[in-house]
Amino acid sequence: MKRMSFRQADTLEYYLQGFNEIGKTQIYERTADAVLFYDCTRQRVIDILKNFSFDSVKVPESVFESSGREKSAMYRDRIITSVILHFGRRLFMPEPIMHGWTMVKTAGFVWRGLKTLKNKRLQVELLDGIAILACVLTEDYKTASGVMFLLGIGDSLEEWTHKRSVDDLARRMSLNTDTVWLLTDKGEVKKDADDIVCGDKVVVRMGDIIPFDGEVSVGEAMVNQASMTGESVPVHKYAGTNVFAGTVLEEGEIVVSVKETCGSGRFDKIVKMIEESEKLKSAMESRAQRLADKLVPYTLLASGLTYLLCRDVIKAVSVLMVDYSCALKMAMPVSVLSAVREASEHDITVKGGRFMEVVAQADTIVFDKTGTLTKAKPKVVKVVSFSSETEDELLRQAACLEEHFPHSMARAVVDAALERGLTHEELHTKVEYVVAHGIASNINGEKAVIGSYHFVFEDEKVIIPGGRKELFDSLPAEYSHLYFAKDGVLAACILIEDPMREETKSVVEQLKELGFEHVVMMTGDSMRTAAAIAAQAGIDEFYAEVLPEDKAAYVERAKEQGRCIVMVGDGINDSPALSAADVGIAISEGAQIARQIADITIGCGDLESLVILRKISTALMKRIGFNYRSIVGINTALIAMGIRGLITPSLSAVLHNGTTVALGLNSMTSLLSAASHDISVRKDVKV
Repeated sequence: MKRMSFRQADTLEYYLQGFNEIGKTQIYERTADAVLFYDCTRQRVIDILKNFSFDSVKVPESVFESSGREKSAMYRDRIITSVILHFGRRLFMPEPIMHGWTMVKTAGFVWRGLKTLKNKRLQVELLDGIAILACVLTEDYKTASGVMFLLGIGDSLEEWTHKRSVDDLARRMSLNTDTVWLLTDKGEVKKDADDIVCGDKVVVRMGDIIPFDGEVSVGEAMVNQASMTGESVPVHKYAGTNVFAGTVLEEGEIVVSVKETCGSGRFDKIVKMIEESEKLKSAMESRAQRLADKLVPYTLLASGLTYLLCRDVIKAVSVLMVDYSCALKMAMPVSVLSAVREASEHDITVKGGRFMEVVAQADTIVFDKTGTLTKAKPKVVKVVSFSSETEDELLRQAACLEEHFPHSMARAVVDAALERGLTHEELHTKVEYVVAHGIASNINGEKAVIGSYHFVFEDEKVIIPGGRKELFDSLPAEYSHLYFAKDGVLAACILIEDPMREETKSVVEQLKELGFEHVVMMTGDSMRTAAAIAAQAGIDEFYAEVLPEDKAAYVERAKEQGRCIVMVGDGINDSPALSAADVGIAISEGAQIARQIADITIGCGDLESLVILRKISTALMKRIGFNYRSIVGINTALIAMGIRGLITPSLSAVLHNGTTVALGLNSMTSLLSAASHDISVRKDVKV
């Protein structure tokens, strides 16, 4: 095969990313080549490639829908074509025809500038149009042509970077629901999302993302639609109302009759939402863009005064060729969007540039414990029976309840049942999830509850069976305890090992070195367990046995004290604090509502992502500051040289546009590499 189609390239990339041994991949559709980074033997990679065929790989339509491959190829071809045509015309087109072509192109730039006047503001497009027209009127066609070429390249680079960054962000924000609960005549059945068709009915519970566009057929709920409509307040949904894919069910439970499945334009909706959202702009970026437009009248005034004082059209045109706004409007957005894209390469999804600015400025970081500082996959160590039923039977019943809810402890119970081969039919009636406490339902006519000590013994008034108090008191304290009771009597205690992540202590130390003055841990677990984890992690300030509202209240109090707060969590119970913080960061495999509410999502595999995020954010702010100083310094010097007659309009245009493009290209380079270089330089200075 000499060349692959875009669809074939996406298919091959999707296939390769399905193997744990394969890391980063780069597919070149033009040459039908692939570059792979792998962690296995060479023979294993060869075997993987031998087993591949385009027809045998089933790729979700959403993968093709969200692919940016064709768009990147379009912009790359556009820029290459522009360069070839520009220099080709200079070499081979007769001069009179070249002049005519330049005048035709000039009319387009002038018209674009005049159209900005309807906004009742002088904008950079008007300045560009006047400068190009002045060159044509003074018969400096070469300069006019060069300016238009550089402006075109700059526009294409900015647009390409913007589209690529927005698409990457949207791709990571777009829905990724693997399984759903399908309602059938026999009850609820877990099904692959790809197998759902229009007309099917799926059950959505509190904390879940609604997987498809549809209509509520049963139930009532409060739905957070901020991701699609921008509404800040949850919307009441009931039978007959429409719901949107990607929105989050905050309270209640509903059955959704599916109207649209995957590949029905959801990705485009998210792209549109991002492009229209002010969240993409950091405060510094917004200030730079406002300043850019404000400087246009002063550039025009400087050009006019230069002509009046010097009576020299060439000097006046030299001033027109230089403006601050062009560089400000290109370099700043490109810097922010490139930073967002670079973060995504490290499994960090940032929903807007302003959040990176806050991360760079933050002095306090608050951690949830379970699933955040501790491992994302806790493990059931033992099931202690307090009834006549066997441990396996009790675990089977507990898993039957827990599999409906997205929490690391719930997953541990379900995984333990699977490992023991404990399958089940749905035994219970409707389940009720009590945030930060547990689950209540009925199993075979008996009321069943499972959850924390506070929920089971204090709220539900469960008692310990007679003669089992000594067994209860002897439960080992080094494990987390999940209590399961039926008809008001304790039936089992599930002991769960929830060890601290290996990297936690190192990450906490690095975050302190990077400027976080307060590192805090908050957990609903017991004081003894919390103290042990805090000591291992090197965290001095921690709070135990807290409820969701307690976490949010702490964040609010800290903000009132003037602190800038980052909150990191993974569960439904972390959602209030994630919303209250200046920046909320969710673990990617945590509850869906936490990921939806959070401003940033990091991969669950390693907390080092937090260190990387801080470094990228800090480097971004430094780059924006450097760009601002460079733009002001360079362009002021060019204007001064133009007024003194030291440079011609042609050279002025080349230097201005050249430095603008150079700053734009520099803004697309790796921030993390720059941050690492800065750190190494500082270390060398200390030595």
